Amino acid sequence: MAGNAWRSTVSRVLGAVKNQTSVTRGFAGGIQTVTIIPGDGIGPEISDAVIKIFDSAQVPIHWEERNVTAIKGPGGKWMIPPEAKESMDKSKIGLKGPLKTPIAAGHPSMNLLLRKTFDLYANVRPCVSIEGYKTPYTDVDLVTIRENTEGEYSGIEHVIVDGVVQSIKLITENASQRIAQFAFEYARNNQRSTVTAVHKANIMRMSDGLFLRKCRDVAENYKDIKFTEMYLDTVCLNMVQDPTSFDVLVMPNLYGDILSDLCAGLIGGLGVTPSGNIGANGVAIFESVHGTAPDIAGKDLANPTALLLSAVMMLRHMGLHDHAKKIEKACYDTIESETVRTKDLGGNAKCSEFTNEICRRVQDQD
Repeated sequence: MAGNAWRSTVSRVLGAVKNQTSVTRGFAGGIQTVTIIPGDGIGPEISDAVIKIFDSAQVPIHWEERNVTAIKGPGGKWMIPPEAKESMDKSKIGLKGPLKTPIAAGHPSMNLLLRKTFDLYANVRPCVSIEGYKTPYTDVDLVTIRENTEGEYSGIEHVIVDGVVQSIKLITENASQRIAQFAFEYARNNQRSTVTAVHKANIMRMSDGLFLRKCRDVAENYKDIKFTEMYLDTVCLNMVQDPTSFDVLVMPNLYGDILSDLCAGLIGGLGVTPSGNIGANGVAIFESVHGTAPDIAGKDLANPTALLLSAVMMLRHMGLHDHAKKIEKACYDTIESETVRTKDLGGNAKCSEFTNEICRRVQDQD
């Protein structure tokens, strides 16, 4: 793909996420508060890197740092700390590093708790080949959109008898219609041509059948967007054979969790893949989706690319397109040059060196 065309594609796929219930927040020359949740492990390091790069680009943002650790509220219900919730309720926009979930009986997934607390119903993960970073695939250009609030991750499990456990997959009409509507709106707003519903309605006829019916119903209102439907296993097969055959894919929670990671592998892994979670009432949290990497935490070895590109998504969601374009270009130019890359990208640079190089390229654009 030619350089200019590639840049245009990346800008489009990382474009502002819009739908009827989310709000693109402009600044009108002011400074916007963003809640930043550094997270665990390498989270604080890569968060600091993003903040430094944003400072070099003079992004009009005030960061409000909050830590998120599940606590038990009244009645023993798990919740995030009140100060973190209050910050998000006020700012509406968050940037989150990786969070660990303690391995303890009854302790909830922190990511799942955040999604439920703020009704972050749509996970959007663009996967675009990075020029100059070689992988077995080229010209990957697709977006996975995952229903984020129900399905197998509803947390409804119980023991029937000793040795037999039941986990309930919850699919509702409202959630299915909402995510389908979001996917088609995303496709239309980002000049995408096709939405594919991923399902297993041939096996789970009632649950996936309901999801698929709502996708079909919504598709009737978007005649300008081609609609296709495909079994999950067939999507996985076709994806590794020819990922260029896909555009926007929409799916229930568990399928999205698996398939979005598969797609990330096509472009180099979770370390270069951005992600955004869009909720009701204008709330959105953008995040790196890789792990906490405790083995390299504090050693200046982490790669901040995933969190930085997620922050670029955040800027476009907020309407700060010029700042997003400048930071995005500096990041991709740094990777393409091959001279300053972190170890996971095939180089030997420290996180701080990689960050400084991006800052230099940002400032050179002024």
